[in-house]
Amino acid sequence: MAATDNPLSTISVDGKTLDEWFDARFEQKMLEREKAKTPMLSIMVTNGTLDWGYTTFIIASTAAALDMEVSLFFTFYGLSLLRKDFNPDISGLGNPAMPMKMPFGPTWFRNINMNIPNLVQANVPFFEKMATGLMKQTLKQKGVAPLADLREACCEMEVEMLACQMTVDLFGMSKDDFFDGVTAWAGAATYIEKASKADITLYI
Repeated sequence: MAATDNPLSTISVDGKTLDEWFDARFEQKMLEREKAKTPMLSIMVTNGTLDWGYTTFIIASTAAALDMEVSLFFTFYGLSLLRKDFNPDISGLGNPAMPMKMPFGPTWFRNINMNIPNLVQANVPFFEKMATGLMKQTLKQKGVAPLADLREACCEMEVEMLACQMTVDLFGMSKDDFFDGVTAWAGAATYIEKASKADITLYI
């Protein structure tokens, strides 16, 4: 059919053909819909150490404060961040970029980055507990909120916290082991559904 044979091309709305008006109107409505959409953040949390716990809850609480819809899917070792008795350690093993910072002494001493070789870390008894204690002291001195407070802040800002049911069963855990902030017990399909709708998807 030729353009002149299209009956819509002969109708004028606001100085435009009906085809042109529909195209412009559709584009306008799509832009309005995009502006009205609540942005979404989805994070898969697989690591339960102190440093990665801070990463998870700082990003989640910040996104929620920016009016984003946030969904966290905790699986495998990340599940430890949802436990009632959670008190995660920090480990430098396999992480040569992690410096040891002393939270005491003169400023020049506290500013030294002490990279401890893996061989030393692996052979010094209770090295992880010592490193964790030093890190917690440093965080406190710098005014960083305790990890438990950040987790509670996420709950208050309605961050969705999904616990992987398969991993709970795999590790022989009970739902009673977890704190009340767990939103739901879910599987991979639920995570994929959330992630597919998210504007930002992260893996921690």
